[in-house]
Amino acid sequence: MIERDDMTFTFAEYQRRLGELRARIAERRLDAVVVTDPENITYLTDYQTTGYSFFQALVIPLEKEPFMITRALEESNVIARTWVEVTRPYPDTGDAIQMLVDALREFGLGNKRIGYERNSYFFPAYQQDCIHTTLRSAKLMDCFGIVEEGRICKSQEEIMVMRRAALATEAGMKAGIEICRPGITENEIGAEIAAAMFRAGGETPAVMPYVTSGPRTMIGHASFEGRTVLPGEHVFLEVGGCYRRYHTAMMRTVVLGELSDAMYQSQEIMKRALNEIHRVVQPGMTVSDVDNMVRNIIMDNQVGASLITRSGYSIGIAFPPSWDEGYIISLKQGNSAVLKPGMTFHMIPWMWGIEGDKTCGISDTIEITEDGCRSFFSMDRDFTVKSGVAVPQEKKAIELPSSVPVKESSTMPVKEEAKKTKSNTKQAEKAAS
Repeated sequence: MIERDDMTFTFAEYQRRLGELRARIAERRLDAVVVTDPENITYLTDYQTTGYSFFQALVIPLEKEPFMITRALEESNVIARTWVEVTRPYPDTGDAIQMLVDALREFGLGNKRIGYERNSYFFPAYQQDCIHTTLRSAKLMDCFGIVEEGRICKSQEEIMVMRRAALATEAGMKAGIEICRPGITENEIGAEIAAAMFRAGGETPAVMPYVTSGPRTMIGHASFEGRTVLPGEHVFLEVGGCYRRYHTAMMRTVVLGELSDAMYQSQEIMKRALNEIHRVVQPGMTVSDVDNMVRNIIMDNQVGASLITRSGYSIGIAFPPSWDEGYIISLKQGNSAVLKPGMTFHMIPWMWGIEGDKTCGISDTIEITEDGCRSFFSMDRDFTVKSGVAVPQEKKAIELPSSVPVKESSTMPVKEEAKKTKSNTKQAEKAAS
């Protein structure tokens, strides 16, 4: 290992993580593990790249020096970012899996008990089949989750990094709320959120902000698609800020008109759920206990809404396509996992289908502490109500490529301008002749 002081965490922190992983490797009677999940590689080494669609693997032997298999281009990330000294890069014209097999043999692991992440997104079945048919002398065993056992409870160093992410989350949400008004597009709201997050020190999140308005709030995981927000509508915002691949997330709702009784009731129900989370949730509770508490509060409403998803999920390190660690642990019925200090969750007591056509959200990212839980945020949870905001009188037209279909009414100003330009050009040519 290269001892360096320019990584996200201290060298001692990475040594701790590696030592605890090796203890689990020994407990499972393995000689080495092959780690392919990008979040797990980052957790163990500080390595990160957007090029994880190409095969990459970190091999952790029980005793010998770890080594990495990467695309040749990505080896620079190992050198620039991590403590890893040994790499075996492969060219774009090479065979990544054969390189892995050759390296396992080179370092004396060709006939050993090797664990691998069978359920990793980026270790597809055909690549796993290649190893099984090529490395016949080894015993290959599924060890999915062996790294995640260390990730689920965050160290205080990780909590501090997540607090940096929370600053970006709040900055983005405040900017999104501020710009919301009738006549603006969802895209413009999304742009303001992203710009504010980045200016606050945030980095590219695993998912860009979710911005929907009016009836589009009923579409699961929809985001900005150019729709113009109308007077009297509401805007649903969900923002995930990122710092060094660690995320925090929050939902908020903006109402561009009067706050109806149904919307007020929904606001108060979600706030009650979050207040109960902060009053009751503590180590020793089961995941199912928390989910039942939140679900019972949300479902007891007179506005026709429901909680159609899990009530929360673990959050921390993430790459696209998702900012959550829900595959490690999600708050849902029947899950008997026990809460422990250091766990971090995005709690989402949101309400889908208010009066049949509205979805609203107020959410929080929390840390489980020794005697309870605490939020990463300080923002107010009430809906932001803008009942007196006027529709802008003029709006600069956004030029679209000719291949994108647009409504006739939206292109009329552009067409009229084109006619005037063409007429003026003809007059100028006639005068010149």
